[in-house]
Amino acid sequence: MQILHIISSARGAESYSTQLSQGIIDKLLAAHPGSTVVVRNLATHPFPHLEEAHLQAYFTPAEGRSPEQQEAVRHSDEAIAQVLATDALVIGVPFYNFSITSSLKAWLDHLTRAGVTFRYTPTGPEGLITGKKVYLAVASGGIYSEGPMQPYDFAVPYLRWMLGFLGLTDVTVARAEGVKLPEYQPYALQKGLDSVVV
Repeated sequence: MQILHIISSARGAESYSTQLSQGIIDKLLAAHPGSTVVVRNLATHPFPHLEEAHLQAYFTPAEGRSPEQQEAVRHSDEAIAQVLATDALVIGVPFYNFSITSSLKAWLDHLTRAGVTFRYTPTGPEGLITGKKVYLAVASGGIYSEGPMQPYDFAVPYLRWMLGFLGLTDVTVARAEGVKLPEYQPYALQKGLDSVVV
């Protein structure tokens, strides 16, 4: 099994989402000895936010791209190749202002390419990245899976929809919730990890 670990927290080793995603990877490695892990740290090596040059390159046939367009499309090609080569994605998802980090959004933008990772058909869009397992390792200071703050979770619903649009529909969500609340913090990480069966 090849595992792709996407880190999107800027907090380094202190990050709960990174600790939770690493715990999920440890479970996968125990269940699938001999697996390999590729790490993409979006905090230390971010993808550029989309600009006009990227969009022009995406819609120019490969054989007609200028050297500048070839460079512009390189990040997208890299992101897509990494995902296509993997069997399981483990994505660390810290809550920043009720949603995902801009670095994770930028990665998704480079991953989303018409005719490459999805296509439009007479019956609607069709995702072209299939047969992969996705684990979302979500960490938040408060409780968002239920209760009064649930409507303000703009991370997990968005990721489920966006990944599903690309064909990644087998998604497991693990949450380390309440890491800023004294009554939840001591158990939040372990509770999230215990919720994952690999």
